[in-house]
Amino acid sequence: MTTDAPSASVLAPDASIVLPPRADFTRAVQGALFLLDRRRLFAAARRRHGTTFTLDLPTFGSVALIGDPDVAKQLFLTGSDVVHNVRPNLGRVLGRESMFSQEGEAHRRQRKLLTPPLHGRRMRDYEQIIETEAARELATWPHGRRLQTTPAMMRITLNAILRAVFGADGEELEILRADMPAWIEQGSRIAPIPKPPFRFPGSPWVRFARNRRTFDELIGRLIATARADPNLAQRVDILAMMVRATYDDGAPMTDSEISDQLLTLVAAGHETTANTLAWAVERITRHPDVLARLYDEVDGEADPDPDEQPRNVLRQAVIHEVQRTRPVIDLCGRTVMADRMALGDWVFPKGTVLLVSIAQIQADEALFAHAGVFDPDRFLGSRPNPMSWLPYGGGTRRCIGAAFANMELDVVLRTLLRTYDLQVTGASDEGWHSRGIAFSPAKGGRVVVRPR
Repeated sequence: MTTDAPSASVLAPDASIVLPPRADFTRAVQGALFLLDRRRLFAAARRRHGTTFTLDLPTFGSVALIGDPDVAKQLFLTGSDVVHNVRPNLGRVLGRESMFSQEGEAHRRQRKLLTPPLHGRRMRDYEQIIETEAARELATWPHGRRLQTTPAMMRITLNAILRAVFGADGEELEILRADMPAWIEQGSRIAPIPKPPFRFPGSPWVRFARNRRTFDELIGRLIATARADPNLAQRVDILAMMVRATYDDGAPMTDSEISDQLLTLVAAGHETTANTLAWAVERITRHPDVLARLYDEVDGEADPDPDEQPRNVLRQAVIHEVQRTRPVIDLCGRTVMADRMALGDWVFPKGTVLLVSIAQIQADEALFAHAGVFDPDRFLGSRPNPMSWLPYGGGTRRCIGAAFANMELDVVLRTLLRTYDLQVTGASDEGWHSRGIAFSPAKGGRVVVRPR
């Protein structure tokens, strides 16, 4: 379908409801496949019902899954008074003050406050941190033996974000460095599943709550130390900037706001970037022509001409194509808050959950010719269209850390290519492994490396 409407329309409360076709699988089958293999469920429903259809899913209930880019564009352009962030969302594990939980003016205020540390000249402050952490991890890689890159990339991105967020090392950071991977994986796994109506010892939710209390205690100590630091004004870490920051009315961020936002930055930024890096290794080692060109480019960066354009254009195109063909996050969504809302050919009632299928839109042949082919050249010399290339979501809730993530992906890949020759493989493509919210290569992004 196509539509010229700039956004969704609010209709009268008595307007007739018109829903997309309902998937003809039983509710039990839909629920089981959503939890075990949602990619398979969505693909099967699309074959039967087209780009937009209705599902009954655990946690969310009745859901309209949107795979039409025009309808998704309408949704992203719709204001926060008409649609809110999808409920439930990651705020259920990241906290009530997390940007995932905030709506309307509260969300706008927090986004305005948190944008400066993650953009502009601050990126240069963080780039050296990321390069150092990447080089430190890469120095431990075995030569000539197959290794999984996913765990290694997790260590790089966690150490980099912890240092960028908190600055200098210390006892609290050592605890976070040791324990946060397990905490984040636990939160990612429980976020999409129904929360039980009662608490029982040993349940994942009870264990996560206990870990969350430990995190808040550690962050509370770091916040107190920062507030007492006589050199706070000179610090460039994100914690220090949050402690110094004030809203338009002069009010500072509370400790709970800082804690929830820091957990959001660490959790959301660390795992998604690491999985994308593992996918990048998986992709380029299966495309020797692309890999050879990447080496030519990175070698040329060693002796840059100041009058030439940036030397990383191919690497950026590779990053964009990896994110298109292997999206780590496959869904983003909204909840209808108006009594009736017209979107595309449909009219939805209040409370309807609308999930945009990032994976389906980015695989649309009408948007990307030969969409199933890994072809970074499609992005050479042009920026991706933010309405059809959606690894960071869309609209007012687009990931605030997108610039940081892109810079980190670029720096880690650059460091990897300068350090090692990656062995090309004729092995079949790695499958998709669900980590709850995010997807990673099923075999860990395996590679064999040798020093350059």
